[in-house]
Amino acid sequence: MEKLNQIVQLVEQGDVERALALAEQVKQNGSDEERYMLADQLFSWGLLEEAESLVHMLVTRYPDERELQLFLAEIYTEMDKDEEALELLIDIEEDDPYYVRACLLMADLYQMQGLDEVSERKLLKAHEKMPDEPLVQFALAELYFTTGQYQKSLPYYERIINNTKTIAGTIIAQRIAEAYSLLGEFEQALAYYEQALKERFDAHTLFQYGFTAYQAGAYKTAITKLSELKALDREYVPLYLFLAKSYEQEGDIQQSYEIAKEGLTIDEWNKELLLYAGKIALKLGKREEALKYIEQALDIDSGYLEALFVQTSLLFHEERYEDVVRAIQQAIDQGEYDPQFEWELAKAKQKLEIYDQALNHYEEAYTFFKEDPNFLYDFGYFLFEEGRRDRAKAIFEQLLRLDPTNEEVAHMMLQFE
Repeated sequence: MEKLNQIVQLVEQGDVERALALAEQVKQNGSDEERYMLADQLFSWGLLEEAESLVHMLVTRYPDERELQLFLAEIYTEMDKDEEALELLIDIEEDDPYYVRACLLMADLYQMQGLDEVSERKLLKAHEKMPDEPLVQFALAELYFTTGQYQKSLPYYERIINNTKTIAGTIIAQRIAEAYSLLGEFEQALAYYEQALKERFDAHTLFQYGFTAYQAGAYKTAITKLSELKALDREYVPLYLFLAKSYEQEGDIQQSYEIAKEGLTIDEWNKELLLYAGKIALKLGKREEALKYIEQALDIDSGYLEALFVQTSLLFHEERYEDVVRAIQQAIDQGEYDPQFEWELAKAKQKLEIYDQALNHYEEAYTFFKEDPNFLYDFGYFLFEEGRRDRAKAIFEQLLRLDPTNEEVAHMMLQFE
C-alpha cells in the first residue's frame, strides 16, 4: 500500500510521469489487491488506458469474478468501447448477484446508442429483481425524464425522495419540479422547487423557480425569487425578461421598463429583451425610445419577425407608409417571408394609392387570413372604395357569417341593397 500512497502523493504534486513509472512497478510486481486498488485510483483520475491494462490483467487471472468484469465494462464504457463492454455484461446471468448492476450499465450503453426501448427493458428487469433499490428507481426515472416521458418518471422520483434527497449530484426535488413544470402543472412544481432550494441554493434553481412561478401566474413569487437571483448573480441575463414581465403583470409598468433597461446594460445584444423594452416603452408613451429598441433588435436579427411587425405598427401610426414597404421588402430580399407581409404591404400601398399592387397583396393575403375578421374588414372596405362592389359584398357577407353581431358590417350590407 505504501507505493500506492506514493503514487497518490506524486499525482497531487503534479509529477504524473514519476507516478506512472511507479504504477508500472505495481503492475509488474505488486499484489493483485494492490493492482485492483491502483486501477480504481487511475480510473478516478481518468487515466483509462492505464486502468484498463491493469483490470484486463486481473480479469484474465480471475475469469469468474463478475465484479472485475463489471469494472472493466465501466472502463470500456468511458473509453467509448461499447461493443467490448456489452460482450462482458451480456455474459452475466439473471441469478448472478451482479446482474442488476450489469443491467444498469447495459441500460446506459443502449441509451447512449439511442436504443431507448432496449434500455427501458433492461431497467425494468433490474427493477423486477430489486424494486426497492433507489439506484434502479433513479435510473428508470432519469430514462423517462430524458426521453420526455415526464408523467412516467414522477412515480419513481417520488419513491426515491422519501428516502434520499440527492443521487449522483442530482437533487430529486428539483427533478420532480422540472417534470411537473414541463407537464404544465406549475402549481405542483413550485412546492418542489422550494424543497430543491433548501438542498442547493444556486442561480439555476432560483431561475427555474421564478420562471415557473411566472408561468403559474404567481407573479409576486416570481418577483421575489428572480430578485433574489439578481442579488445573487446580477449577470444571469435570462432573469431580466421574466422579472420585467412579472412587474408588468402586477401593473408596475415603470419598474418593468427599468428592469428591462438594466438587463440591456448587461447584454445589449439580447434581441428578446430589446423587443420587450420596446413594447413597454410604447405602453409608457415613449414612442421614439420604443422604435430605437425595435430597430436595435432588427439590427441583431433582420429576420426577427415579431420585432418587424411591431416596427411596422409604429411606422403605420406615424404614417410612414414608404418606410413600412421598405422594411418588409428588405426582409423579403434577405430571404424572410411571412403571410403577414402581404397584409401589411396591402395596407401600406393602399395608403400610398398604389391600388393595383395593394389589390394583389390583399388577394395573396386572403388565402391565409380568410377566417380573420380584421383582415376581411380591411379587404372589404378596400374593395368597396375601389368600386368592386360584388367582391366587397361577398367579403362582408363572409365577415357577417363569422360575426353576426357586428352592427357596423350589418349596416354596411344595407349599402348593397
